[in-house]
Amino acid sequence: MTKRGQRGMTLVELIVAVTILGLLSTLAVPLAAYKVKRDKERDLRYALREIRGAIDRYKDASDQQKIQVKVGTDGYPADLDVLVEGVTLVGSATGAKIKFLRRIPIDPMTGTTDWGKRSSQDDPKSNSWGGQNVFDVYSKSMDRARDGTPYSEWQ
Repeated sequence: MTKRGQRGMTLVELIVAVTILGLLSTLAVPLAAYKVKRDKERDLRYALREIRGAIDRYKDASDQQKIQVKVGTDGYPADLDVLVEGVTLVGSATGAKIKFLRRIPIDPMTGTTDWGKRSSQDDPKSNSWGGQNVFDVYSKSMDRARDGTPYSEWQ
C-alpha cells in the first residue's frame, strides 16, 4: 500500500540506472590506466634527466680538475653510487666533498633503483655494461611506451 504522494523507482528504472552507471565506469577505467602510464612516463623522463644531469656535472668537475679521476674512466663516474656518496675536492684541506645526487632516483617502470648503464666505450644501443664508467643510464623495463618505443631506448 502506497500513499498517493509517494513515488519510488520502479524495477525497470533501477535496472536502467545501474546499467548507465556500469557503462560509465567501464569507460573510466581505461582513462585511469592511461593516466597512470602517462604519469610513470613523466616520472621516467624526470629521473633520466636528473641522473644524466648529475653525470654531466661530474664530468664537468673532472674536466675542470676539481676532483680526482680514476684512470680509465674518461672522467665519468665509476658507478652511480659515487654520485650520491660524493667525491673529495682536489686541494681541500678539510676533505670537503662534492655530491651530485641526493639519492639514486627510482625507475618508475621497474620500481627499483637498478638502472641499466652504458660506459663511454660501449655501443650506444648496447644493453650490457662494460663496467669502465657510467656514461649513460636507461630503464631496464622491457615495456613499450604509448608511442611504441621501448623505455630502454628513451633519451
